Amino acid sequence: MKRTSIITVNFNQPEVTLDFLQSVKLHTHLAGVEVILVDNGSSEDHSAVFLKAYPELIYISSAENLGFAGGNNLGIARATGEYLLFLNNDTEITGNLVSELTGALDKNPEIGLISPLLLYFDAPEVIQYAGSTKMNYITCRNRTIGALETNRGQYDKVFEETAFCHGAAMMCRKADLEIAGLMENNFFLYYEELDWCEKFKKAGKKIWFTGRTLVYHKESMSVGKESKIKTYFMTRNRMLFIRRNTSWLNALLFSLYYIGIASPKQVLMYSRKNRKDLIHWVFMGLKWNFTHSKDSNDLGFKI
Repeated sequence: MKRTSIITVNFNQPEVTLDFLQSVKLHTHLAGVEVILVDNGSSEDHSAVFLKAYPELIYISSAENLGFAGGNNLGIARATGEYLLFLNNDTEITGNLVSELTGALDKNPEIGLISPLLLYFDAPEVIQYAGSTKMNYITCRNRTIGALETNRGQYDKVFEETAFCHGAAMMCRKADLEIAGLMENNFFLYYEELDWCEKFKKAGKKIWFTGRTLVYHKESMSVGKESKIKTYFMTRNRMLFIRRNTSWLNALLFSLYYIGIASPKQVLMYSRKNRKDLIHWVFMGLKWNFTHSKDSNDLGFKI
């Protein structure tokens, strides 16, 4: 058995994925690490290029795009590692990433999921993630600790429990999935890692952050800043997350807030930005939650 399985998902980003593979090859020792790449319904087959860049690569091709959760779940099924390290293909890692994360899990059995410090690749002095605050489940809002701060080493020695991991880089034990379960495929995109954190918490595990290692993230390369797919799934999944993880009373209070305040505010913002094409997808995201159960695998969106 390998000690660590690194799992990543590619969707029509061969150049970005090649950079990722080169980064992993540079900063890991092959004897203790296996790398699994799930090609998630990409329109072109670049397997030969990937395998040339990383000959030891375990390559999995999915005929359809299964989303972030579904693609990673395919990788989990193939993984032989004691530890599973989930990395976005638009990340580049550092030399002590694997050793720091596995070491943290070795010494702290209460940890279920752990994420490192995330910096923006194109602005490496700027922090993207250094942990997160607790969720306000009435508004489904929380805050990312350190976001947009200049990195002066203020989180380098931080090692502590946090509310949520970041999906771009997180590690867990494979054995813990027997009690926590896999990511939920029906999220497809956005909120799936938050929901997974909730599943780990319900299984009696904790979520942690460490600043002792870091990852560089090329944010917003897979999905544009403003797009119909992002608008739809952000709207749909915010409500789905609350439906899945809170009481019926909390879900009712959240729905009143979301429909009466948050969504109208979003519609107004799109109108002012002259992006009226996105307003339709706000309503479609809301509608899905009133026409589907919280366990439905019907995405309501043609991928």
